[in-house]
Amino acid sequence: MKNKILILFIIFLSNCSNNIIKKRLMPPHKVKNGILFQYDSPSARHVNLAGNFPDNEWLKNGDRIDVMNDEGFNGDKIAGDGIWSITKRLSAGRYEYKFVVDRNSWLEDPNALDRVDDGYGGVNSVLIVK
Repeated sequence: MKNKILILFIIFLSNCSNNIIKKRLMPPHKVKNGILFQYDSPSARHVNLAGNFPDNEWLKNGDRIDVMNDEGFNGDKIAGDGIWSITKRLSAGRYEYKFVVDRNSWLEDPNALDRVDDGYGGVNSVLIVK
């Protein structure tokens, strides 16, 4: 009897974990029109890509550049699912970046392959384009 209860408990836990753990997104990668960046934030109202890109310079000129979308295009398959995306043309090189959520939370990419100290007590995500 104890073995049956234990087996049922293990089955229950394995089914629960499937709902709790989200699939990770791919790190930024090449697509037809450039590099696809994606960020999972269902509660966000606005997401920007900020970084040391030549046309961005950490959103130096405001948050109207590199606005990410959750509208079912630009790499995002389903509108309103909380997966924000942007495709950006980049030359070969090393780039540091973060996602800016709702204009005030500067967050690293949890799917990035590399990270580096940002000099302010946090980390920047790193992308190498070949």
